[in-house]
Amino acid sequence: MKITFWGVRGSIPAPGPETARYGGNTLCIELRTAAGELVIIDAGTGLAQLGNMLLPTAFGKGEGEAAIMLSHAHMDHIQGFPFFAPIYIPGNRFKIFGRERAPGRLEAIFEGQMNPHFSPVHSLKNLGASFEFEALRESISSEAYGLTVRCLTVPHGSTNALAFRFEEAGRTLCVATDAGYPEGSLPDEVIRFFRGADVLVHDCTYTPEDQAERRNRGFSSIAEAAGVASRAGVGELVMIHYDQDYSDDQVDVLRERCRAFLDEEGGQEIGLTASAEGMILEV
Repeated sequence: MKITFWGVRGSIPAPGPETARYGGNTLCIELRTAAGELVIIDAGTGLAQLGNMLLPTAFGKGEGEAAIMLSHAHMDHIQGFPFFAPIYIPGNRFKIFGRERAPGRLEAIFEGQMNPHFSPVHSLKNLGASFEFEALRESISSEAYGLTVRCLTVPHGSTNALAFRFEEAGRTLCVATDAGYPEGSLPDEVIRFFRGADVLVHDCTYTPEDQAERRNRGFSSIAEAAGVASRAGVGELVMIHYDQDYSDDQVDVLRERCRAFLDEEGGQEIGLTASAEGMILEV
């Protein structure tokens, strides 16, 4: 598996000179299977740049097919969808997976973005591409484009989000872009779900100090991410979903402190990467 990061910020886009190194777009990750199949994780504003990159490929000819795995439908995880160029090209096909209990409800969320109050397109039916919606069921393995996919519901403030576990050819990638665990507790089911992953991409929104003042927002601190990674015995922790108000220099410090938390938790052998737009990782 190969992953490319197209958006790594949380809550709202944060463009500007102070965020140029890590990037200011909201969540979007491109996953390529060994066979080259495309799976997109979340559809934040980074999706627009991914779409532009896809235009010289089969997607520009109306011959593209991809899955979109949606952790949840907060605005920063879907707001890039109306600006994703391949959806306007007839012939392209997308299957959208999400946590909503009924596929129709998931489709309604995407239709809501096309409401004439928000979009001149008005409806998914006016787009060129075709769409299929599927609700994921927790703890049941699914097959998608050659990958084995499992999901787990994790707490996220007043709602929940999905964490994903992707397996291919003996390699494992776990992704939890938004996770707000109970204070003082890292749930056992979460540790089991991430256990032994080669790479864990995990919510690292806050410093512990900032999180203490904003816990009801449902995001993790670097200390919690380090704790989860250490207890699950992952090979590498990849930080993501930085607070929109953190400058690149602050993210640098966030990484240094996260390294220290990993070492304190007994995770000296765990690699650490701070994700940035355009970064490519092999799993």
